[in-house]
Amino acid sequence: MNQIKKIEKEIYPFKEELINHKLYKNINSIDNIKTFMQMHIFAVWDFMSLVKSLQNELSCTSIPWVPKGTKLSRRLINEIVMFEESDVNENKEPMSHFEMYLDAMKQSGADTSDIEKLIYSIKYNDDINHAYSLIELSQETKDFVDFTFEIINTKELHKIAAAFTFGRENLIPDMFLNIVKEFNKKNDENLNKFVYYLDRHIEIDSDEHGPMALSLIEDLCADDEEKWADVLTVSKKALQCRIKLWDRINEEILSNNK
Repeated sequence: MNQIKKIEKEIYPFKEELINHKLYKNINSIDNIKTFMQMHIFAVWDFMSLVKSLQNELSCTSIPWVPKGTKLSRRLINEIVMFEESDVNENKEPMSHFEMYLDAMKQSGADTSDIEKLIYSIKYNDDINHAYSLIELSQETKDFVDFTFEIINTKELHKIAAAFTFGRENLIPDMFLNIVKEFNKKNDENLNKFVYYLDRHIEIDSDEHGPMALSLIEDLCADDEEKWADVLTVSKKALQCRIKLWDRINEEILSNNK
């Protein structure tokens, strides 16, 4: 059994818990979908920092340019960034996946004020803790984002790639997409942008980014047993943070349904 298969076997229970999470069955109104989006957007946002931190270390993003990183990893991360940061929306307009999600929230009537305050604060103040002070985040959301930046700050590429590859890819099940599509039909297409985002996300992760990310992990770890052990540890922790975030969103939805 190769290293990738060993890790996938070890993290399988965590992924199963996420894919079959009770959260999805409790989403029974468009207001619940809005609640999900308002809390999940922070995980969509911090994902981009994982991607860009890999690009910064695996390819040259400074002047003067010099070759940097292995040829394979450089190619893989630049292709991934191209889609994540500069894909096209449902109207074929260039847009990052984060911006697509934000557009989808606005179309549905979801509240975007907290994520916009955070983005504005970081843009002009460059301090995430200051940004936190301006909004009300659940502890689980804060813990999720903090873990992302904790891994980024290690500067250890195999750990960052682990959080990206095993902690993020392929975790939104078809069941959730079907729920959103059903509500989209009932609500005069107030969710068609969200449906597009989910369709696009699932398509790219399954067909392109998933295999690319696995190749990236193999290139970064090679035959280093210690790095592979780190990948497993980080992957488990990333999935556990996601489970806690899903639990918190589910609690919020159940509370709103009372």
